[in-house]
Amino acid sequence: MGTKNQTSRREILEVERRQVMARLQGLREAVQIEVDTDPEEGDPEVHEREKNLTLIAALEGEMLSIESALRAIKRGTYGICERCGEPIPPERLEVRPEATLCVKCQADVERLLRRGIMRPRTGRR
Repeated sequence: MGTKNQTSRREILEVERRQVMARLQGLREAVQIEVDTDPEEGDPEVHEREKNLTLIAALEGEMLSIESALRAIKRGTYGICERCGEPIPPERLEVRPEATLCVKCQADVERLLRRGIMRPRTGRR
C-alpha cells in the first residue's frame, strides 16, 4: 500500500479513534451515575445502564481494532492480513480502515469465536 494511502488511512483512523474515545467517555460518565431501584418495579434506568455497558464493551472492541491498525501502519504491515499474511483488498480497507484481517480470515475467526474455540481479544498487543 502506498505511503499516501497509509497517511490518509492513518488520519481517518485517528479521527475514528478520537470519536470512539469521546463516545466511551460519555457512556462511562453515564454509567457512573448511581441507580437506585426497586427490583420489583423494573426500572428503565437499569435497562439504560445495561445498554450503555453493552455499548461500552462494543466500543472498547472497536478501539482495540483501531489501535491495532494504527500499530500496523507504524510497523509498515498495514493492509496485510495478520492471520494469513495475504494483502487485504483495498475495497475492504476503504470500508473498514481498522481491518487487520482479510474477509476470509475474519469469517474464520468469527466462526471460531461463536463456537467458543477462540477467545476475543481483550488486551493490547
